[in-house]
Amino acid sequence: MSIDQDIQRRDIEKFIRKMPSLSTTVGKVMEICSRTDASPNELNKVISLDPVLTGQVLKLINSAYYSLVNKVTSLTRAITMLGMNTVKNMALSTAIIGTVAGAKKSRALPTQKFWAHSIGAGVSAKLLGELKGVPIMEREELFLGGLLHDLGKVPFGDEYIEVLNIAKFEQVPLREVELDVLGIDHQEVGLMIASKWKLNNVITSCIGSHHDVHNLASYPKEVSLQLALVALGDLYANILDHGYAGNPFPNEEDVYSLLKFTDICIEDFCGIGGRVVEEIDKAKVFLQI
Repeated sequence: MSIDQDIQRRDIEKFIRKMPSLSTTVGKVMEICSRTDASPNELNKVISLDPVLTGQVLKLINSAYYSLVNKVTSLTRAITMLGMNTVKNMALSTAIIGTVAGAKKSRALPTQKFWAHSIGAGVSAKLLGELKGVPIMEREELFLGGLLHDLGKVPFGDEYIEVLNIAKFEQVPLREVELDVLGIDHQEVGLMIASKWKLNNVITSCIGSHHDVHNLASYPKEVSLQLALVALGDLYANILDHGYAGNPFPNEEDVYSLLKFTDICIEDFCGIGGRVVEEIDKAKVFLQI
């Protein structure tokens, strides 16, 4: 099957233009949380006007992910307990997953398996961040970066099935086949979506550069570690064979390069497996909210 690469790019750009913008509430939540002087009370005022988001916050705090003994019914208390960054990331991730689910184009990647891989990458990145002593707020961002890293695969059409088949049978990196067959890769497509939704630098880098493991030194320090941990989280989810996002053959050289960059020893890297599986089960709440 011959694919016209110019038409492919135009179709993707058109698809992204038609994707809904994130809701006003999510925009306001992101705006408040980006300010250093913001308070939980300000967040409460915005979220309380949105019954759906209010329900999502309460559902998250009372989920198995947090395993609380007593049920929380107060929105203000839930925001205080979760932390503003977690609430921001939850609002953003559930809004994006909901938007993407409504706009799903390709039959190539089954939705459940795709998001299962994404959750695996997010959980792995977060636990690797814990190993590195990354602050809790930034660990939540690692989860979000892992959850959204493959967003650029969503706008590909059914011709993506051919790309997946070639990558599988020839056991070559998916990006190489994307560029060869389609003339555009999922990182570039992901950057288009991140730009449309005005996502921050760290999340945008995770979406647009998670395979650029040999260029990490060129990124600002606050971005490079987060990006490396999300790239490792993606590789870990592939090693675990959790879910499916079309790239099941982790490059051993990339793994060792990232471990060296992050200064994580192979024993510690392998040692998070049990916790990853446990946390994945809890984190499924992000698909159900």
